[in-house]
Amino acid sequence: MTKRGLVLGATAVAVTAVAVTGIGLHSSQGQAFFQESPKELIDEVWQLIDRNYVDGTFNQVDWRAVRQQYLGRAYTNREQAYDAIREMLELLDDPYTRFMDPQEFRNMQIDTSGELTGVGIQLAQDEETNELIVVAPIEDTPAFDAGIMARDVIVSIDGQSTEGMDTNAAVNLIRGPVGTEVNLTIRRGDQEMDFQLQRALIEIHPVRYSVQQQNGEQVGYIRLNQFSANASEEMRDAIQDLEAQGVSGYVLDLRINPGGLLYASIDIARMWLDEGIIVSTVSRQGMAEQEVANGTALTDKPLVVLVDGGSASASEILSGALQDNSRAVLVGTRTFGKGLVQSVRGLGDGSGLAVTVAKYLTPSNRDINEQGIEPNIVVELTEEQRQELFGVSNKIGTDEDLQYRTALQELDQIIAEQRSGTRAAQ
Repeated sequence: MTKRGLVLGATAVAVTAVAVTGIGLHSSQGQAFFQESPKELIDEVWQLIDRNYVDGTFNQVDWRAVRQQYLGRAYTNREQAYDAIREMLELLDDPYTRFMDPQEFRNMQIDTSGELTGVGIQLAQDEETNELIVVAPIEDTPAFDAGIMARDVIVSIDGQSTEGMDTNAAVNLIRGPVGTEVNLTIRRGDQEMDFQLQRALIEIHPVRYSVQQQNGEQVGYIRLNQFSANASEEMRDAIQDLEAQGVSGYVLDLRINPGGLLYASIDIARMWLDEGIIVSTVSRQGMAEQEVANGTALTDKPLVVLVDGGSASASEILSGALQDNSRAVLVGTRTFGKGLVQSVRGLGDGSGLAVTVAKYLTPSNRDINEQGIEPNIVVELTEEQRQELFGVSNKIGTDEDLQYRTALQELDQIIAEQRSGTRAAQ
């Protein structure tokens, strides 16, 4: 399981790009293999969990007894075997360790291309209520333009209730041919509303940037939506272009960024950090593998990072590394709090498995799982302000964005203090 297969999503399943390793047999071989002995597939999943799962107690479950139990059954078709695998994984009580049938696994592979067909939302299943919630809409997509927001609850899809529905089933209902429509009923607070959305081919460009004027200074504003396969390249291009334009400092916006690929967060951290630890990943054996900066930073200019409750996982690795190394000031609200790493593996019959293989710690050894990262400067928003900011009006990074304005003010102060020699580089 290579590093490029490690996924840091905030969700049990996200409509986002991921990397996949260990594809295994070709589909024709895999089908024959499966038809001869579906128990082989069940045992393959059991073995992967046995060798790699982060919790050596397997949620206080006798994992060897589980193997005997599930291999002792008779299976007459693939659905029975798939159901057995999902039932087996439920014993771990880990929403991030999950089985994907071949169609679900293909959906994940489609996402790696940087394009998807749908409406542009990232989904999760609430761990307490089991409701389907929107982690974040992808900017400039039908869902974003219609005003669907992070934390919205999806009540029904084309009139079909989502009660008891998992995220994979929801994704399959929401996706469809370009130009067709899907109706989502969502609940926001106490209010329910319908959104009639037209499906589109969505090209995912995770980085956007611009030059802003702040008290006579040119500053670079970079918004990173997710840590997809092309995020590192786009971030490098953005920083290099802004450096060429002579900006004096940067605001990096990680709000409602639900995560993505581990290697992307490390690559991007190295663009801002010249030295220091970036992240430690800790396996169930307690072995920590550290990722460090390698002297390849693209800029040492002042940096302020925007975060909020939708900033998860890979966003938290990057913001935690920058905060702990005193490279940046964080502005906004507490982050999501997802400190677990998954590896995605292809299986013999074309299905796939995501396994939680490690937890990660920030450079100061903070375990932020379910705790999140507290910003240096807290700027709370009312629900009305959030709807104005992240809703259909899309006022992110404008004068009406209170958190952004605060970040600019802090950046202006850092620049002024550095020029007067009263403040060390952040």
